[in-house]
Parts: sequence; structure tokens; C-alpha cells
Amino acid sequence: MSDKRFERVYKQGGGSMEIWVDKETGVHYLYRSGGYGGGLTVLLDKDGKPVVTPIQQ
Repeated sequence: MSDKRFERVYKQGGGSMEIWVDKETGVHYLYRSGGYGGGLTVLLDKDGKPVVTPIQQ
């Protein structure tokens, strides 16, 4: 496995909004930055469940 656990899969607005995937669990995270701050949260689907990509072994 690669030494990088997280991979950016989406970028919008010059990097102010990004989606990152944990390559060990497949869980997607939404990262939002602005000014001097930022935040990270689990990305949810329409049913309120975490978005997960199956991991290829």
C-alpha cells in the first residue's frame, strides 16, 4: 500500500472545497477552507450515511 493514507479526489474553487478519501477505510471526507480557518467532516449521502468507496485489495 502507498505511504499516503488520504487521497484528494475532488477540488473546487481553487482548493477552498475538497473531497478526500481514506484509502484504508474508503470513507469520504469534505474539507472546506476559507480565510484563516477550515473544517473537515464525513461526507454523507442522501440517507445520512457516510459515503464509502469499496477498497480494492
